Amino acid sequence: MAKHYVNPPELFNSRQYLFSQLVTAGSSGELFFTSGQVAFDAEEIVTGSSLEEQAHKSLENLDILIRSAGGALGDIMSLRIYIVQTERKHLHVVGEALRKFFGTEHPPATTWIGVSFLAHDDLLIEIEAAGWIEK
Repeated sequence: MAKHYVNPPELFNSRQYLFSQLVTAGSSGELFFTSGQVAFDAEEIVTGSSLEEQAHKSLENLDILIRSAGGALGDIMSLRIYIVQTERKHLHVVGEALRKFFGTEHPPATTWIGVSFLAHDDLLIEIEAAGWIEK
């Protein structure tokens, strides 16, 4: 089974940290797994200081990444969302971002996980995905 490693130039250069942004494998289609997407721009500068802004940027980056592999957000079957400790009353902004990007008809299976910290001190959320791109 052939594997492909996707690292689009619109996202930060993750290879310097020894990981690829997305890996696909398959023949009639491609199963894919992404690394966690955060609110980094291509220069590794955090975009947004609120959970809402960072959720939107993380999902925008996920969209860029999957499109660069020939897919679309609708190809995502599962999400894992890591959120730095916050009050539950603030989590609705993540739900609103998910509605904007995925709609309500066929959302992916999703797990939300509270964490103490992420790889960069200013990051509040990280989103990883898995799915299938038909070929």
